Amino acid sequence: MDCATLSIRSRAAELAELLEINDLAVEFRTEDGTVYAVAGVSFQVRAGEMLAIVGESGSGKSVTALSVLGLLDRRSHVTGSIALDGEELTKASEQRMQAVRGGRIGMIFQDPMTALNPVMTIGAQLIEAIKLHEPKIARTTAIERCLGLLTSVGVANPEQRLRQYPHEFSGGMRQRAMIAMAIANDPDLIIADEPTTALDVTIQAQVLDQLRKAQRETGAAAILITHDLGVVAELADRVIVMYAGRIVETAGVRDLFAQPRHPYTMGLLASLPTLDSDLDRLHPIPGSPPDVSQRISACPFHPRCPMAIDRCRTEDPALTEVGGGHLAACFRTEELIGRTPEQVFVRTVVEAQEPDEPIPAAEVHR
Repeated sequence: MDCATLSIRSRAAELAELLEINDLAVEFRTEDGTVYAVAGVSFQVRAGEMLAIVGESGSGKSVTALSVLGLLDRRSHVTGSIALDGEELTKASEQRMQAVRGGRIGMIFQDPMTALNPVMTIGAQLIEAIKLHEPKIARTTAIERCLGLLTSVGVANPEQRLRQYPHEFSGGMRQRAMIAMAIANDPDLIIADEPTTALDVTIQAQVLDQLRKAQRETGAAAILITHDLGVVAELADRVIVMYAGRIVETAGVRDLFAQPRHPYTMGLLASLPTLDSDLDRLHPIPGSPPDVSQRISACPFHPRCPMAIDRCRTEDPALTEVGGGHLAACFRTEELIGRTPEQVFVRTVVEAQEPDEPIPAAEVHR
């Protein structure tokens, strides 16, 4: 992509949001009842920025991303608005969504071994991704672009690699191929769903470098879904923290790490090892996330929260501004100012009970 295109995208970022999600709710109708996977999520993604979405498994991160691409199964019921440059995607036809997927929005899935077709060569899959959006492109031109894509993501000997199958690639190489496929058509938005989960630390760093490079070269915005706060600190511009299908905190990455304003975020940070900590053991957040097969009308985190009060057990706090674009959904957010995650979470929990004794989960569905 040339400098003029990047300049246009930069100016567009100053005028409008690239992706706007408002009051998104996703329910799954199952034989055992309804699962309320996402409940009233709203956020924006600006052109050129890296937005990270973090939270435990089951918090609604991946469901939110799949909603943007229209990839949820027939059991799902989606309400709310998902607008890409003003175009409402929830009402788009399947034909239009096929043009959006891989064209305007590129997706990097968590497990490339299952995302890639095992009976097609890497080259054939890359060419297919290009020709779906440029059906008149010459095959030689498409091959040249594929070679450039593999080279750009750090794949050595691209001519040979194009003729190989996914099982002939290592885990890190497969993920690089997925990144190449995601950026093949210069998308406006890249969604990366835990792209380094199954990789060792060294390969993780290399893949993340390639993801950062790909975003920088295409000028695209990116949504990074992860549970790794170390990755968030290194790559993200802004962070959304999700819990039980809703956003509990969002802020710029520096603000979030310097002064988190929700106990759940503090619990996540307190469970990480740090060089300056005097703790002799890590303290995970006790308990388990709530059952989202029932509607939650109280604060969903209160059974695990060391600062919960009676109000938390009967009311669901709204996501409110706490300063400088920093939002949090907590009734006691002002009391967290100036306190560290260890002071709020670890010490309170340790004082309340023995470290090895799990905190019993209270009823949250009232």
